[in-house]
Amino acid sequence: MEAIVRADGRQMRLVEGQEFEVSHLAGEPGDTVSFDVMMLLDGADVTVGTPLVEGAALQARIAQHGKAPKIRFMKYKNKVRYRRTFGHRQQVTRLVVEAITKG
Repeated sequence: MEAIVRADGRQMRLVEGQEFEVSHLAGEPGDTVSFDVMMLLDGADVTVGTPLVEGAALQARIAQHGKAPKIRFMKYKNKVRYRRTFGHRQQVTRLVVEAITKG
């Protein structure tokens, strides 16, 4: 069974056992989190929500907290020798899908 869920302002297609990352979520590793299901795919049976599938849920377990790869960017002004480099690492949470329920 597959589900398309709304997580972190994005839509993701997930299956049981799959790992995925979202922006930092409150909670400790081992805690469970629930997501709204927008579409369920069970073989040839497809259930589309308006906008959510009534009673369906996706349960995910927090595997770990960490940081995304560093993004580097800079400011530059020509003719005045001004250069400034910045970097940013986004806080992320890695989740593992444990169960998808139809409800």
